[in-house]
Amino acid sequence: MSTRVRFAPSPTGMLHIGGARSALFNWLYAKHTGGKFILRIEDTDAARNTQEAVDVILRGFKWLGLDWDEGPEIGGPCGPYYQSQRTDIYKKAVQQLKDAGHAYDFEGAVKFKIPKRKIVVPDLVIGDVEFDYTVENDLVIVRSDGSPVFHLVNVIDDMEMKITHVIRGEEHLSNTPKHLALFEALGAEPPRYAHIPIILNSDGSKMSKRDERPEFARWASLQTYIDDGYAPEALRNYLCLLGWSPKDDREILEMEEVCRLFDLPGIVRHNARFSAEKLQWINGRYLMAMSKERFYEMGKPFLMKADLVSDSTPEAYIHEVLAIVQEKVKLFSDLPAWTSYFFKDDLVFDPEALNKTLTAPNAKSRLEELTAKYEALPVWTAESLEAGLKEAASENGLKTKDYVHPCRVSVSGKSVGPSLYHMLQVLGKDRVLTRLKAFISRF
Repeated sequence: MSTRVRFAPSPTGMLHIGGARSALFNWLYAKHTGGKFILRIEDTDAARNTQEAVDVILRGFKWLGLDWDEGPEIGGPCGPYYQSQRTDIYKKAVQQLKDAGHAYDFEGAVKFKIPKRKIVVPDLVIGDVEFDYTVENDLVIVRSDGSPVFHLVNVIDDMEMKITHVIRGEEHLSNTPKHLALFEALGAEPPRYAHIPIILNSDGSKMSKRDERPEFARWASLQTYIDDGYAPEALRNYLCLLGWSPKDDREILEMEEVCRLFDLPGIVRHNARFSAEKLQWINGRYLMAMSKERFYEMGKPFLMKADLVSDSTPEAYIHEVLAIVQEKVKLFSDLPAWTSYFFKDDLVFDPEALNKTLTAPNAKSRLEELTAKYEALPVWTAESLEAGLKEAASENGLKTKDYVHPCRVSVSGKSVGPSLYHMLQVLGKDRVLTRLKAFISRF
């Protein structure tokens, strides 16, 4: 039988980064084995589940590049893929358990008779784990309001959808003996289990969206990475390294290669510590190596959100701007700060840079000399702009830095940025000269 794995989130809020990592590992294993990756929605908790949360999950998967072979929006042979639509299937299974003497009614609910013995979970990552169920209480599988509980629906769906491997976080290990007992009672072969290490905060504490420390809680939600402007490719790469290793200490990995190398024996046993610094380093590497087209695709929405560009802004101009700042940007959310002066003429000056320029000896003369040189240029290119500035410096016995800093501040309002000459070229002659003259009038 070909591999069939699944990820089954509950739509009760933002997708946890640990859940995203579990989904990624399932997706990788399906790719590695030539199998199927199934996405199903565990929405039996009507009081907490929302369609908005479902949409967040689906958008998160698409952003991360995790395509599913069966599930919401595309269907499949084992649907429906929403548990709320599978009620009749669960009722039939409960009746089967009752008829076989494995379940009974109790105060309006239904309980499953837990076998009073030791149960061994054969785990592909951890190894065999024994649980002593000799004194375990029977398990509620249907609540008094008639809604089935997680343990029942999880097992029934895995059985009906022919899941061969369950790859999930180690926090679910204690549920597995209950699930094995249910499979046995239903006369079904259970899937093989692989419980992966949990993700910890950098200080070793459990990563949680409910952490009272905002600086830790924010990293638990996938939405944080989307809003901060990480590249999906970079986050995917980093999540691969949280619990799995290619065995050669490499940290930048093409996903095609990871799909080829990924296997369950490569999953490490110890818990993974999240490092924002490592992720940011990886992200920076991806951004620098990214194609101009992909950088534009990812970057433009952040410029639009900041009201710097619109659908009417010439694409060619946006491309030019992004091309010269690409090597500087660490997160796409940083783009507005790096590029605002390309799109807005009401410059916001850095106070320290402004004061340094206005109080620098002979700064006004330097800018007047440079303006005259630039006005006379017949061709407006980075090369001609550099030559003009160096010529002005040479004629006045000065260094190029005596012109570079005041020029940059005059036209951008900032003391740092991309290559000055390429910046001036992209801004265009009219805009640069207008800003130079406006700044000179400040003296």
